[in-house]
Amino acid sequence: MNNAAQNATGGFRTEHDLLGEAKVPVSAYYGIQTQRAKDNFDIAGVPISHYPELINALAMVKLAAARANHQLGLLEDRVAGAIDSSCADIMEGQLHDQFVVDIIQGGAGTSTNMNANEVIANLALEKLGHAKGEYQYLHPNNHVNLSQSTNDAYPTALRLAIILATMPLQQTIAKLQESFDQKAQDFSGILKMGRTQLQDAVPMSLGQEFRAYSVTLTEDHDRIGELAGLLAEVNLGGTAIGTGLNTHPDYARIAVEHLNAISGQPMKLAGCLVEATSDMGAFVLFSSMLKRLAVKLSKICNDLRLLSSGPRAGLNEINLPPMQPGSSIMPGKVNPVIPEAVNQMAFEVIGNDVAVTLAAEAGQLQLNAMEPLIGGNILQSMKMLQRAMVMLTERCVDGITANPSICQGYINNSIGVVAALNPVIGYEHASRIAKRALAEDRGIIELVLEERLMDEKHLNSILKPENMLAPSL
Repeated sequence: MNNAAQNATGGFRTEHDLLGEAKVPVSAYYGIQTQRAKDNFDIAGVPISHYPELINALAMVKLAAARANHQLGLLEDRVAGAIDSSCADIMEGQLHDQFVVDIIQGGAGTSTNMNANEVIANLALEKLGHAKGEYQYLHPNNHVNLSQSTNDAYPTALRLAIILATMPLQQTIAKLQESFDQKAQDFSGILKMGRTQLQDAVPMSLGQEFRAYSVTLTEDHDRIGELAGLLAEVNLGGTAIGTGLNTHPDYARIAVEHLNAISGQPMKLAGCLVEATSDMGAFVLFSSMLKRLAVKLSKICNDLRLLSSGPRAGLNEINLPPMQPGSSIMPGKVNPVIPEAVNQMAFEVIGNDVAVTLAAEAGQLQLNAMEPLIGGNILQSMKMLQRAMVMLTERCVDGITANPSICQGYINNSIGVVAALNPVIGYEHASRIAKRALAEDRGIIELVLEERLMDEKHLNSILKPENMLAPSL
């Protein structure tokens, strides 16, 4: 059947493929292969349109291919122009709702690739004055997918999508880091006890504690950007297994040059396209970096929950901004719901990384059929991390206040300050004083003076908390 539009009845048009005929909604810009995938795969319940970076990246890859094919004389002007214009529309946000296949799918991403091919083809047909489904004039496979295979177009789009999503993620990390930096400045003069293994350690400032959170996030901001660069190496032009079957000898080079110009990203052609078609190593590294960020965020949120615990029977060193009532039975209770939500997000990202690792290992011979899970999980992790950090910044960290008197009280009552006496009175004397202080419920200064281990002036100078916040020997 050459003219699907002529067979449109009851709100559907009939299209055909290898398996026969099937009905597609007459208003749909996708076609029969997308419809079959839509019917077959209802797993995650998340369509690929949930990730606009992926849809835009697919359009960029198809546009780069069309321009390369046109430059090589493989696409006539009119067809190339219609594909070009259609890809540009999609990159501007149009018809994203037509990308309907589930993010998890069999076929190594063929359903996603064909979803893109069919939407672009039908939009291009309308621009040429034809009805959807009149593929004799412009075909999803013969024209939009020319010189391509799912096995090079789809992973190239996944890599580009992750790169495009990296900058917004880094910007979100930077904003959270700036919020912690501001708190570090605000709390720089507030002294408190540091703790190791949940036991009293030595004094520090609350500002130093919050400064550490800022620095650790800065590290991840930089590493994520570096690892995203590994994804810029693509196998576009390798087609089915990396040999470049059915392509012009210059196609791969020209297509990647066009992709660079279109995306504004420094994409480069892999040195060995066979290796690049099957290797998932860069995805594994990048996913592990997202896991590292999630682990750090979860640890920070654990700290915030501990430091704000109470208010009467916990540490109560800081106050988190109250977001909602915390109990249906306990009046006045307010829970640390924002850090708790970030913790749960982190667990999900860690699970996603495990799945990415297993999917990467499951590759066989010249292809990894599990790429949809790999790409989908990484994009999901990036989106969750970004949203969680916005929430943590705006609904928690920005509004944190301190309880200076509580912090000072812990210092006054702690035996941890005795560690500062080690260089003067020795570890054995310091240990004995600490043991006595606990057993007799007495203060360190009182006992040191009682045993005449130091004079009062020297002792007070050493044990002044401000003098224990940095090297002093």
